[in-house]
Amino acid sequence: MFNSENFRSALRAISSQWLRTILTVLIIATGIMALVGILTTIDALKAKINSDFARMGVNSFSLRAQDNFNRHQDGEKGKVYPQISFQEATQFKDIYPHDALVSISANAGFAATVKFKSLKTNPNVRVIGGDEHYLSVSGYELESGRNFSRNETDDGQNSVILGADVIQKLELSPQEALEKDVFLGGARYKIVGVLASKGSSLGFSNDNQVIIPVRNVKLNMATQNTPYLVTVSTERPELLETAVDEAIGAMRVVRGDLIGAEESFEVRKSDSTANNLIESLGFITIAATIIAIITLLGAAIGLMNIMLVSVTERTMEIGLRKSIGASSRDIRMQFLVEAILIGQFGGIIGTILGISAGYGIAMMVEASYSTPWFWIMTAVIICFIVSVVAGIYPAIKASRLDPIEALRHE
Repeated sequence: MFNSENFRSALRAISSQWLRTILTVLIIATGIMALVGILTTIDALKAKINSDFARMGVNSFSLRAQDNFNRHQDGEKGKVYPQISFQEATQFKDIYPHDALVSISANAGFAATVKFKSLKTNPNVRVIGGDEHYLSVSGYELESGRNFSRNETDDGQNSVILGADVIQKLELSPQEALEKDVFLGGARYKIVGVLASKGSSLGFSNDNQVIIPVRNVKLNMATQNTPYLVTVSTERPELLETAVDEAIGAMRVVRGDLIGAEESFEVRKSDSTANNLIESLGFITIAATIIAIITLLGAAIGLMNIMLVSVTERTMEIGLRKSIGASSRDIRMQFLVEAILIGQFGGIIGTILGISAGYGIAMMVEASYSTPWFWIMTAVIICFIVSVVAGIYPAIKASRLDPIEALRHE
C-alpha cells in the first residue's frame, strides 16, 4: 500500500535522474498545454461570440436574397436570385403586419474617408445606411446626440452618426462633435450623434464606422445591385417564430414568389450566425484534442521508457530491498508513485502554461475569461491516467524480480 516511505523513495529516485525526468515532464506539459490552452481559448471565444450577438438580441432576424449559387440540384447549379432592392425593402416595411421593429440597412462601402477641417481618417471607414430603427435592432447605443428622425430617413438628409474610432481620429469629443459638419465622399454631413464604443469582435473594430440615412445611400452611393437588408426585431423572444412566419408571407408577396415555388430570399435569425461560428470552433476543438492525445501518447511512451530504464539501473537496489523484507507490493507501489509524480509535475506545468496562453489570447480578442476549473480537473485526471498506464508495466516488472538474481546484477 501507499505510505510515506514509498513517497520519499520515489522523490529520491526522481532527483537522481533529473535530465530524463525533465524531458519527460516537458513532453507531458506540452500535451497538457495544448489541450488546456486551446480549449480554454475556445471557451473564451464562445463566450465572446455569444456576448456580441446577445447585444443584437435573440429576438431578431434578417431577410436577404437567397443564395443558391453553390447549390447543385440534379447536376445543375441552383438559381441565382436578385438582391432585395430598396423599393422591395420599403414595401415590406409598409405592409408587414406584425407588431415589431422593421429596419432597412445597407453597406455602402468599407473604404471611406471622413474629413473634419484639416483632419481626416484613414480610407478604411465603413459606411452603413440605416433608418430610424437601425440602432435598436443592431444593438448600438449612443454616447451623445440623438438617433435619426423619421424625416431624416424619409428624405435622405445628409446627417451622420459617427463611431468612437472616427471621433477619436478627428480629435473631437463626443459632446463637441454634435452639430459639426464633416465631409464624407465629397459631401457635407451634419453630425447628429456619436455611437458608444463597442470595442472589437474577433479582431475587427466595431467603432470604425459611420451611419447615414439609408435613403441617402440610395440617392448618393448605391449602385443598381446594392443589396438591402431587412431586419425585424420583436418585443419578446417568444414572438419570434410568429414574426418569422408573417415576414415570409409578406416578403413572398413583395418579391412575387409563386405559390409552391421556393422563396427567393432567406431568413437568418440573429443567433444562427453565432451558432455557426461556434460550430466551426468545434472542429478546432477536435483538432486540438487529437494533437494533445498524440502528444500525451508520446509522453506515455517516454515515461514508460524512463521507468523501464530505472528498473534496469536499480535492479540491485530492488534485490536489496526485497532481501530485507520489502514486499512485491511495496516495490510495485514505489515505482508507480514515481510515474504518477512525474505525470503530475508535467500536468501542473502544462496547466499553468495552458491557462496563461488562453488568458493571453482572450485578452487579445477582448473576450471575458474565467478560471477553467473543468479543464484543470480534466488535466489532473488525464495526467493521472497517463502516469498509471505508463508506470504499471515497469512497476509490475520491478515487483516480480527475484531478489537473489537481482543482487547478482551488475
